[in-house]
Amino acid sequence: MKRKFSLYFKFLLSIYIVCIIFFLQACGLSGSVSGEAGSANTFDTEAVGENILHVASDFAYASLDPHMEYYGWYTSIYGITQTLFTIDDDYSIEPLLASSYSISDDNLTFTINIRDDVCFSNGEPLTADMVVRNLERLCEKNTRYSYMEDFSYEVTGDYTFSITTSDIYPTMINDLASPEAAIIDLDNTTDFDSAIIGTGPFVIKSFEAEGTVEVSRNENYWDGDVVLDGAVFYYMQDASSKMMAMQSGEIDVETSTTSAELSVYEADPDTYSITSVSTSRLQFYINNMNTMDEALRKAINLTIDAEEIADYLGGTTTATDGPFASSALYGAAQKESVDTTKAIQVLEAAGYVQNTDGYFEKDGEEIDLNICYYNARSLDTCAIIMQEELDAIGIKSHLSVYEDPDATYISSGDFDIALYCMIADKNADPYYFLNATLRDGSYYDVGGFDSDECEELLDELETETDTEQRAVLANRIVRIAIDSYGFGYIGHFNKITVTRDGANSFSENLPFDFYGLTKDTTL
Repeated sequence: MKRKFSLYFKFLLSIYIVCIIFFLQACGLSGSVSGEAGSANTFDTEAVGENILHVASDFAYASLDPHMEYYGWYTSIYGITQTLFTIDDDYSIEPLLASSYSISDDNLTFTINIRDDVCFSNGEPLTADMVVRNLERLCEKNTRYSYMEDFSYEVTGDYTFSITTSDIYPTMINDLASPEAAIIDLDNTTDFDSAIIGTGPFVIKSFEAEGTVEVSRNENYWDGDVVLDGAVFYYMQDASSKMMAMQSGEIDVETSTTSAELSVYEADPDTYSITSVSTSRLQFYINNMNTMDEALRKAINLTIDAEEIADYLGGTTTATDGPFASSALYGAAQKESVDTTKAIQVLEAAGYVQNTDGYFEKDGEEIDLNICYYNARSLDTCAIIMQEELDAIGIKSHLSVYEDPDATYISSGDFDIALYCMIADKNADPYYFLNATLRDGSYYDVGGFDSDECEELLDELETETDTEQRAVLANRIVRIAIDSYGFGYIGHFNKITVTRDGANSFSENLPFDFYGLTKDTTL
C-alpha cells in the first residue's frame, strides 16, 4: 500500500515539475514580471547597470527600523546595519563592531571594547555611548528583548562599556550578535522607517514600504572597499515570477527556492550557481503523551522516515536526528533508525492487535490518530507522507489542517501528533529552543512531556558559562526528549541561494537567514 501510494505521489510531482519547466522556459525570456497578485513589482530599468545586483526577496516590511519586530533581519540582509558580534558558518561568535570582551569573575559583568575605527555611513564615529543608547532603545522597542531592561549599562570610556546582570546570563554575546541588536546613528537618523544611518557597506537609496528596496555603496565604509555600486531587492513571493525574472536576467540572486525551480536551475549549471546549506529552521512534531502510550509513540517514531520526507521535498530540507545542526557542538543527537518491523513488534508486545481491515486496535478500539498541521513550511507534505507511512504499518490516522496553529491545537493540546516549524537555533546557542519546548509550563510544552531530570539540566544550562559544557548539557537534554518518544525531529530547511552572471559572496555559505550583502559581494 505504501509503495503504490509513493510511486503515485512521485509520478504526480514529476508531471507537475515538467509542466512548470516547459511553461517557464516558454515564458521566462520576455517582459517584466510582477510579484504576488495585488502587489505589482515592475523592474526598474534605470537601476540596471554593470555593477548593480538584483535580488528577489520573499519578505518585505513596513519599516527599516532594525530595533522593531524582525526588521533588523532585513536591514542586515540589505547590508545597511551591523552588530557588535557576528555568527560564523561554524556557529562560532566573532567580533565585528566590537574588538574584544571580557567577563568578570562572578560572571555578572561583561566589559565590551568596540573598534576605534568604525564610522557610520555619514562619517560620524561610533562610540560606546552610541552603542549603549542603541541597546537601551532595542529593549524599549522590541518586546522580545524587553528582558534587557533589567541589565545595567555603563559607559566606561570612548570605546568601552559594560553590561551587568543580576543573575548569570551566559548567552549575552550571542544576543548581541542578533540582527535586532543593530547599531545605528540615533543622533542623525531623522526617519527611522525609511532612512536609517548604519555602519554597513551599503546605504539606503530608496525604500518602498512592503515593496522594492534600493541600496547604494557606502562611500565611508570603515572596513575597506565595497565592490558593488548597489543592489535592488524586489518583493517576489511567487515562484514562477521569480524564475521568469531569473531566466530573463532581470534578477541575479534568488533565495528560498522551491524544489520545482531547483530542478530547472540544476539542469543548467553553465548559467546558474547553486549553494545549499542547512539552516536552523526546524520541522518537528509533538507526540501527545496524554493521548498515546509509550508503545504507540515509539512505533510512530520508528516509522516516520525523515529521509523520505526530505527526498519528497526535493532538496529544500535536510533530514535531521535532533533539533540542531550536526555541525554544532550541541548537535550530537542520534535517534533510532527507521525500522517498521520493530515498530509492529513494539505494538504487538504492548497488546495492540490488527483487525480485519489491517489496522491496529487495543481493547476493541481502533487507533485513529489526529495529525494536526498548518499549510506553511511544507508541513502539508510532511503530514501526507507521515499518514502514508503510518498507514503502511497499520496505524490509521486523519489529517486536520488549521490556519493558525498557535490559536488552535498548540494552545488547546487537542491533537495526537502536532506538526510545527520554528527557528530552533536563533543565535548559535541551544537554550532557547530546549527551554521553549521542554521546560514544564513553557509555550510548546503541550504534549504532556514531563521530566525532573530534564528540568534540572535546563536549570544548569541556563547558567552554565562554559561553551563545551553547555553542549554536553544540551545533548543530554535532547537525548531525554528523544528517549521519551514525545518528539520527532524531521528536517532543517536548506538556505538555497541561486545566482547567475558570476554573482557571489551573498553570504550563501552562512546557515542563518539574516545575512546577505557584504562588501565583497560581486557580480
